[in-house]
Amino acid sequence: MATRLPRALLYLIVATTAFWPAQATAHAIVVASSPEPRQIVTKDALKIELRFNSRIDLARSRLVLLRPDGSPEALGLKETGVGESLEAEARNLEKGSYRLLWQALSVDGHVTHGEIPFEVDR
Repeated sequence: MATRLPRALLYLIVATTAFWPAQATAHAIVVASSPEPRQIVTKDALKIELRFNSRIDLARSRLVLLRPDGSPEALGLKETGVGESLEAEARNLEKGSYRLLWQALSVDGHVTHGEIPFEVDR
């Protein structure tokens, strides 16, 4: 009986930690972006890319560009095939302060959102 208790405890520890990484990566977090937060852009067109720490559902994620006058522009997402990034292109950028609003749905069902402020100076 004495050898069964430690073995059972070992199985319990292994079973518990096997699911630990899935819990730790439950939310999609931006790990890299272009533009970077507070970046100064000097062109009138901009390739946008947000990379996440986990796979995301592209069909249920979105990017919205808030222009200097406060008007929102929904950006069409490009099919990337990677599953861990959102890509789009913004055009006709005028001088001023912009905010890129993002929302991402992780494949496990968790929604995260945030914003990336940047400036256009041309």
